[in-house]
Amino acid sequence: MKRDSVESSPDGLLSAKMRRYGLKILMVNKFLYPKGGAETYMLLLGNNLASRGHKVEYFGMYHPDNIVGNQWNLYTKPVDFHKQGRRANLVNPWKIICSSEAGRKMEKLLREFQPDVVHINNFNYQLTPSILLAVEKYRKKEQKTVKVVYTAHDSQLVCPNHYLYQPLQKKACDACLTGGFANCVRKKCIHNSTLRSFLGAMEGWYWKRRKVYGILDVILCPSAFMKKALDTNPLLASKTVYLQNFVNPTACSDDKQGDYVLYFGRYSEEKGIETLLEVCKELPQIPFVFAGSGPLEELIRDIPNVQNIGFLRGKALQRTIRGARFSVCPSECNENCPLSVMESIMNGTPVLGTKRGGIPELIEEGKTGWLIEAGEKEQLREKILEIWGSSEPEKFSDFCRNVTFLSLEEYEKKLLQFYTV
Repeated sequence: MKRDSVESSPDGLLSAKMRRYGLKILMVNKFLYPKGGAETYMLLLGNNLASRGHKVEYFGMYHPDNIVGNQWNLYTKPVDFHKQGRRANLVNPWKIICSSEAGRKMEKLLREFQPDVVHINNFNYQLTPSILLAVEKYRKKEQKTVKVVYTAHDSQLVCPNHYLYQPLQKKACDACLTGGFANCVRKKCIHNSTLRSFLGAMEGWYWKRRKVYGILDVILCPSAFMKKALDTNPLLASKTVYLQNFVNPTACSDDKQGDYVLYFGRYSEEKGIETLLEVCKELPQIPFVFAGSGPLEELIRDIPNVQNIGFLRGKALQRTIRGARFSVCPSECNENCPLSVMESIMNGTPVLGTKRGGIPELIEEGKTGWLIEAGEKEQLREKILEIWGSSEPEKFSDFCRNVTFLSLEEYEKKLLQFYTV
């Protein structure tokens, strides 16, 4: 095909524009501050794209902690589904399914910014798929070519509780993939509540029936596990591509202290925190360091051999990782592509992880870590005790230092292909 014919096509025009002027990219996420892994991904990626000459704006909920935004101050009002009260109880359930405010403000921002690419991250429940309808409306009304890329940070598109996890029985679950969203209600998969589970199932059913996710052009799956899960929906299967997340390489120190076991991440049930804390109590001779935050933080108090140092990032986090003999990823849900595992390995610290979701894709057993069954307290206890008393962590550190994941710059090069092709 001749160059002229390529550049006369919509995708060819995007490629030509990127080469000449840079792209206009709208990053979408419900939270616009570093709340978790999805936000860290979006903020690092957006900042890097901007430094490369692309124009980047952001859309999400208003929050006083927001560190990015858009020049038109277009945001949705914050939605707190944990808020109680008569009005909240009447209004919030409908906001889970559809948000006319998010759709209206998204459409206005699209008209003002006129992006070439809309890169969507976490949006369900707070922003809702109403934002996708706004993109479709804008495309048709303004006759604009807009590429819509979605990074699947979790399994929300096929699982209402977005973890492929059954909280009541504390086990992985794929019932909604094969038997429909009614399973979410029967198993009370959202906050152990029949009502909330019903609303989550209704949200999933409603938008699946409307085929709204057909508006997405590309779905980036950070793990092979996630791609397989999303591919159970034929509408999504034609759009999914595997692209593992990035983690920036770091200069590893050779003088590792190795004087504690580290857990870093979210303090929540599905992450296996309760099981890990029970093990900590039974191993008082081993010091544990917890770095993070979350709803189960209260459980960490008053355990003598557990030190909670809170949420860390940057160099402080790297130093903490390097100082550990090994880290633990005890997740009982189906993790996607946990950044904690990647960061630990990149910093020369092997990982004890569970055989759930995308975790086994990151850990090479016998070289960069160990794999055990999820939720098995005795197995977790015995393995921690065994590793603590062996020389394996020191040997594994050399293997870890030789592992290479995609850097942010390498990831961006691959991503730009999906933006423009």
